[in-house]
Amino acid sequence: MTTQTRKPDAEAIDYSAYDSAVGLNWYSIDPNLRGLVDRYVPAADRDWAEAVLQRWGELCGGPIASRAETIDKNPPQLQHYDPWGKEVSRIVHHPDAIAQKKDIWEEGPRGVEARAARAIPTVLGSAWSYLLSQSDTGMVCATGMTGGVESLVERYAPPEVRERVLPHMQTPEFEGSWDGAMFMTEIRGGSDLASSETVARRDNGGWRLNGSKWFCSNVDARAIATLARPEGAADGLRGLALFLVPGERADGSPNGIRIKRLKDKLGTKSVPTAEIDFVEAEAYPLSNPQAASDSESRGLNRMMSMVNGSRLGVATMGLGIMRRSFLESAIYAAHRTAFGRRLDEHPLVRETLVNMVTAIEGVSAMCFEASSLAGMTGDEQGRRLYRILVPLAKFRGARGGLEQASQAVEMLGGNGYIETWPTARQLRDAQCHTIWEGTENIICLDVLRAMARDNAHDALLDRVDKSLAGSQSAALGGVRDVIAQARRDAQEIIAFLAKAPDDIRQLHARRVTAWLSDLTQASLLLEAAENELKTSGSARKAAVARFFVRERLASSGGPMHAITEDRSVLDLFEAITRYQPLAPEALPAGA
Repeated sequence: MTTQTRKPDAEAIDYSAYDSAVGLNWYSIDPNLRGLVDRYVPAADRDWAEAVLQRWGELCGGPIASRAETIDKNPPQLQHYDPWGKEVSRIVHHPDAIAQKKDIWEEGPRGVEARAARAIPTVLGSAWSYLLSQSDTGMVCATGMTGGVESLVERYAPPEVRERVLPHMQTPEFEGSWDGAMFMTEIRGGSDLASSETVARRDNGGWRLNGSKWFCSNVDARAIATLARPEGAADGLRGLALFLVPGERADGSPNGIRIKRLKDKLGTKSVPTAEIDFVEAEAYPLSNPQAASDSESRGLNRMMSMVNGSRLGVATMGLGIMRRSFLESAIYAAHRTAFGRRLDEHPLVRETLVNMVTAIEGVSAMCFEASSLAGMTGDEQGRRLYRILVPLAKFRGARGGLEQASQAVEMLGGNGYIETWPTARQLRDAQCHTIWEGTENIICLDVLRAMARDNAHDALLDRVDKSLAGSQSAALGGVRDVIAQARRDAQEIIAFLAKAPDDIRQLHARRVTAWLSDLTQASLLLEAAENELKTSGSARKAAVARFFVRERLASSGGPMHAITEDRSVLDLFEAITRYQPLAPEALPAGA
């Protein structure tokens, strides 16, 4: 991690100057994102990253955002037969969807990395996803799994398969490219992978898969990672093996992937999700199907390494919707008048917008911290921290997207509920993220699993301690005190869980996850606030941290605990929502 000095944005953002979020450069108008890039992108890459993100922010806020509305109303269609009656089982996309994928492939991480001949920092990849998520999270899913499948192929596929597949997955050109997907869910179980019934059998030295998958997003991907049980393998998770199923056989003919029907989804309509049958599908092992009892060879372990990255991606999708919801709300509130005043002059609206910004900056701090740890090797502490940060980020990011999309609909009133305005789609799309890559319940249980198996909570508390130890500014004294107490409370929670029976631990999994997530966000906001005070003298981030801990961590003293004469949400509204520098003496005392 690097911390660089950059002058704060002196000119406040004037939302009344914009008619719509679409058409803006979403990177330029997001000082919080630019600060995260300053913080986490290595100094040697910073100027280059700035140039590519400026280009990407312009695309995401411009043509990609504009096309997203058309694609949502003209989603992919399933063509069962060609004009001659031959079964083709093919997905047909609107021309805007093809243009969208081309831009994302060639102007996103894949194309930029190839042209620049340099590795993309993981945090920069997250910034790309975050900006694209503000346009269309369905398209993030449709294009975002390729890297995970590519990594599995590169590490585990037989040499001849790597030579055949990787050039298509690594090309900077959209034409001839192969995107990736992950088919896991079956009709008998969603998260219960042990019930998988897809069978893999030997065939002349190769493998053939037969079985059905129930939720297959990006169903027309050309490189599919999936789980199947080799004939004779053990029941349960230990008997599953991981396979690559290309879209075509080695002889160039279509592989045995039969699309039965597309799901008629509430949202994320730009990515086709379907039910499929594998019918004698040609497959290649990405784990050793004959050694499924060996933990290093078990297919599930390798698949789950991709799932963890995907979960962080879903957290970032939710974060993108949080940001888009705020931007739409801020612009609308700066234009709309009610009772003789602009909406953003009313106290309740100001509080809503301040709370939206505070939540965004908390989740973004956690997502980008996790992203900075992704793919690290040789750092056991970092591995354990990443292990628990991912489900914590997914828990708050996915739910935050849904909550803020709902607030944006309400901010726009009746207009927000109409499909000709953008907030209705954000709300429809946001609901998916609490389900994708594990429901909220599954995520909370995964936090308990990370604590029990990896002692990941120790790494998390060490990270909190690092933030506390690095903060010395008097302006943050009250915030530090609240976080320090919350850290002690977390230690008590962990001690309780260690002695509780399993059913009680599971009963409280959501409460534990929420507390650890909020403690983490608060400590990262404290660290960022300390850095901002030292490098620029501004206390804006300190104000954000103060609002966050007061809302999430301060102990409740009944209704009058929050009903006070404190008017900081009104007085600091401009600094928080318009990203203005703030003098430390402008902060109220305490937390």
